[in-house]
This record gives sequence, structure tokens and C-alpha cells, in this order.
Amino acid sequence: MVAVAETAGLVLAAGAGSRYGMPKILVPGWLERAVGALRDGGCSAVRVVTGAARPPHLAGAEEIHCAGWERGIGASLRAGLTAVGGGPARVVVHVVDCPDVGPEVVERVLTAAGDRLARAVFDTRPGHPVVLPRTHLAPVLAALTDADGAGPYLRGRAHLAVECGDLATGRDIDTPPVGAARRPHDPRALAQTDVEGDERRA
Repeated sequence: MVAVAETAGLVLAAGAGSRYGMPKILVPGWLERAVGALRDGGCSAVRVVTGAARPPHLAGAEEIHCAGWERGIGASLRAGLTAVGGGPARVVVHVVDCPDVGPEVVERVLTAAGDRLARAVFDTRPGHPVVLPRTHLAPVLAALTDADGAGPYLRGRAHLAVECGDLATGRDIDTPPVGAARRPHDPRALAQTDVEGDERRA
């Protein structure tokens, strides 16, 4: 199994969150959950890709700013992977708007993946995190378009699907939950989710 010290975590959090009504990196608690899931799940270092908003505190993670964030999630992933470089044996990609994905999900996926291309699935639905071994970083970067994450790359190649539906829903929250003015940070509150977005993203 790949050593934990060789695993880098990357949180994509650059979007404007237009349907949510604010950049999701600013939703109370979400960034901390995403960074904590990676760090406590087995990543030795965690970086956050920012864009539309740049909060001064990133839950102890290092910032990677994507100047072209408005072009799409592929641009953010490209900026993140380029900044991480080829040093780590694998990069674990997560997103800021899946707040019920915790460290137990990350740990399960990393343990199962080893040095293989892998991703979490939730009741067979593709989700996050995604594990990209070093050997896949250059091909992923070459295949990326601005509009899509690594989803098309994964669909075109054999990869390990790690079932985590017993641990979380893995849903990305696309619009504010009912009662958002009072409890915008509660991932258990009712909310619409973007299933297609899950398929297209990293």
C-alpha cells in the first residue's frame, strides 16, 4: 500500500455557487468538513483551490488560487493538479459541497485504492473522493476540458469503484436547504442536489 506521507489532498472550492446564492466555500462549516475529511482520512497535506472567494482562513490548508475559475471546474482541477505537481504518489480530489463525506469515506477509498485509480461511489452513484495515482496525473491534465472535471477520464478507463453508501450520501448540495437563512451549514437539511454534476465533476 502507498505510504500515507505520499498522499496529497486537494479540495476544489473555486466556484461562485450561483444556484446556491453564494460561493460554497463560504458556507459555514463546509470547508472545514472537506479539509478535515482529507486530513483525518489519510492525507498528509491538503490544499484548497479558491476562485470566486478567497477566505482568509482555510482550515489549516494551503491555498491554490485559480485565476480562471469562471471557466469551469476543469480549470480549477487543472490549477490544483499543476500546483501539486508530480511529487506525491497519489492525489485525492474532493469537493467543498459534499459536506456529509467524512474521513471514514476517505480512509476507506484510500485503503482500497493503494496505487490504483479509484473513486468513491454511493449506492453505485459516482462521487468523491477520487484517487489519482501519480502515473495518471499527466494524462488527466491532458484530457481535461474547462467544463468537466476528471469524470470523463475515469469513465474511459478501468478504475476501482469503492462503495461508501453505508457511510454517507455523497450528494453535492446545489441549492440552499429549506431554512437556509437559519441553518445554511446543516448538511442533513432538505436540499436539491445535482446528480448530473456528480457525474461530470472530478
